[in-house]
Amino acid sequence: MKLRSDEPKLGKISTTLCGMLAAGPALAQVTAGTAPPDKESQFAPIAVQGQADDGFKTDHSASVKFTAPLVDTPKSVTVIPQELIRSTGASTLTEALRTVPGITFGAGEGGNPLGDRPFIRGYDAQGSTFVDGMRDIGATTREVFNIESVEVTKGSDGAYGGRGGAGGSINLITKTPHLGNSADGSVGLGTDRYRRFTADGNWQMADHAAFRLNVMSHNNDVAGRDAVNNERWGIAPSFTYGLGTPTRVTASYYHLSTDDLPDSGIPYFYTTANKPANVDTIYPAKVDRHNFYGLIDRDFRKTTSDVGTVRIEHDINSNLTIRNTTRYTKSTQDYIWTQPDDSQGNVVNGMVWRRANTRASDVYSLANQTELFGEFRTGFLKHSFTTGLELSRETSVNDSYAVAAATGAICKTKGIGAASGYNCTSLWSPNPNDPWAGSVSQANDPSEQRTTTKSLYAFDTIELAKRWQANIGLRVDDYSTDFRNTVASGGKRTSRDDTLFNYQFGLVFKPASNGSVYASIATSSTPAGAQLGQGSETQSLTPGRNGVGANADQLAPEKNRSAELGTKWNVLNNHLSLTGALFQIDTTNARVTLPNNEYAMAGNKRVQGFEFGVAGQLTNKWQLFGGYTYMKSQLRDNGKTTSDNGHQFPNTPKNSISLWTNYDVLPKLTIGGGAFYMSQVYGDTANLRAVPSYWRFDGMATYRINKKVDLQLNVQNIFNRTYYDQAYPAHYASIAAGRSAFLTLNAHY
Repeated sequence: MKLRSDEPKLGKISTTLCGMLAAGPALAQVTAGTAPPDKESQFAPIAVQGQADDGFKTDHSASVKFTAPLVDTPKSVTVIPQELIRSTGASTLTEALRTVPGITFGAGEGGNPLGDRPFIRGYDAQGSTFVDGMRDIGATTREVFNIESVEVTKGSDGAYGGRGGAGGSINLITKTPHLGNSADGSVGLGTDRYRRFTADGNWQMADHAAFRLNVMSHNNDVAGRDAVNNERWGIAPSFTYGLGTPTRVTASYYHLSTDDLPDSGIPYFYTTANKPANVDTIYPAKVDRHNFYGLIDRDFRKTTSDVGTVRIEHDINSNLTIRNTTRYTKSTQDYIWTQPDDSQGNVVNGMVWRRANTRASDVYSLANQTELFGEFRTGFLKHSFTTGLELSRETSVNDSYAVAAATGAICKTKGIGAASGYNCTSLWSPNPNDPWAGSVSQANDPSEQRTTTKSLYAFDTIELAKRWQANIGLRVDDYSTDFRNTVASGGKRTSRDDTLFNYQFGLVFKPASNGSVYASIATSSTPAGAQLGQGSETQSLTPGRNGVGANADQLAPEKNRSAELGTKWNVLNNHLSLTGALFQIDTTNARVTLPNNEYAMAGNKRVQGFEFGVAGQLTNKWQLFGGYTYMKSQLRDNGKTTSDNGHQFPNTPKNSISLWTNYDVLPKLTIGGGAFYMSQVYGDTANLRAVPSYWRFDGMATYRINKKVDLQLNVQNIFNRTYYDQAYPAHYASIAAGRSAFLTLNAHY
């Protein structure tokens, strides 16, 4: 039984846009510097400052909080350009982030078990995801159809984004209108019922006005997995008035709907209790990779995202600009998802409990951001600065479904099949079509959290001398949160107010105009309830299970400090970017449980490592993007669980490699490929449960039929490797897709 209703489809919109794009907009006079990148060059960069012919290299961040070019920014920042997203065949944020080493993804249980949950340098970054510089807290699976680029900032960055950001943050840059007319459309078909349609049209409406519309429809099964499928559609109109003038106003709207049969993953073979003495690490059960433990007749996951934005920007003079942005966001997430639970030790006996995890949540946010940025001089010092004021109110309402299902003991007492109401299934041969006949109803007993934040921030890059620059950033957040528990849990209301102070300081030495050597230090703060219940709350306002942490609401924010020493160079006539960095992040007041079962901000953990990256062109025919990251993480003091001291962080591999390259073998033919490696990842702090290391290889070929039309073939996981990409602390791990292929016809006008 499913509590679902049919979502509106994109049929008529798709048909209409196909016709519009096939006809192509009439050409108009284009103001210099405002047209889109040249479509004849397959790998023309998406560069904010109009950089050309550099392949995958981007010189600037789209965020005004970065007050210097990336080569002079004393922090690790990776920009994933649109052409790389297109070349790899990525359709979601998770797929796009695969090209950045050092990022892993965590599996969940409640809150957000299936949406985006990236980890950067060992720290959860779900709550540190931004769209055009404004926080996007909703638990969802983000699409890329309206994305110009993705910016990944590594290292503590509370000065940039406010709460959270212990290991870094992610900023999605959306597409906006431009002068001139252009149109792009794509139709993709592939294995596993892959079907994808996108359209991107820009129409100049007047001398200084333009309208842009992006639409998308996507459907696919998941290669190598029974039953699992994904379906989504989205639309994003935007209008700008004042292009090419000192005052510009942009109004935009974004809608995304998803409707999936969620993947239940593969259970771990042992529990801690029944693990043999000669087994040091518990891995997922060695079963057929197609095994799906969920129920087609019960499971579902539906999400929506609606975002309305108005941005007003005015150039006061050639060196000073003021900008105000107002945004309203609503996101929803509903699911009944089977977790293959082994809390009762059933798996070694060939049985899996189909535990039903559920959610019915709504998240609302209203935010206003005002920024003043530009350049000025004080004597011989040159300043490039940004100052800002941000006000936001976020509200989450989290309900659940009441599912008539048995407890974990059902496998032991009733066994597999009808006797257990199909709540227990076979480890070796589960049947997703089992006629589960239990009842489902919404609980209508939600918890509610409201968070209000008032922030002031300032950034300044100071040119001290020809070869020396200082970078300073400060931010103060007045953070206030209020939580009301469910009636079933007592309905208690808890609140907390904190002032978060964070900074960024870096010193840059420029031995040459095309390179820099830097040292920086930065902080971040994670207060109670930072995730609004949309993810894994490491700093929860409420006590844990069995009365643990009754003093949860009395604890101050967790503090993190990162130090980084690095170098950046633009070589080969500025066409190739090379970066390298040594880094360390310390959390010296991590929340831990004491022997008396109270919480204390007394834990200590550290991650150290180094990384290097490359992006751009080796030759005018050869493009390259990727890098390597090494991380040594250590739980130095984990409270009363002293046996965990010295262990690695969960979701933190020691080694990771991502490399994508394209080569123009003929004037009309480009081939490309990617290699991705991840060493073993633990799911828990005890370092008992893990997913093994893996290599994955992808391939791509593009044939340009003419200047306006090309065909692109992508093959993902070429060798059909069976591997796991997420490890939960208990019960299960998420298995990655098998080999898939899809062919896309792209048109550019």
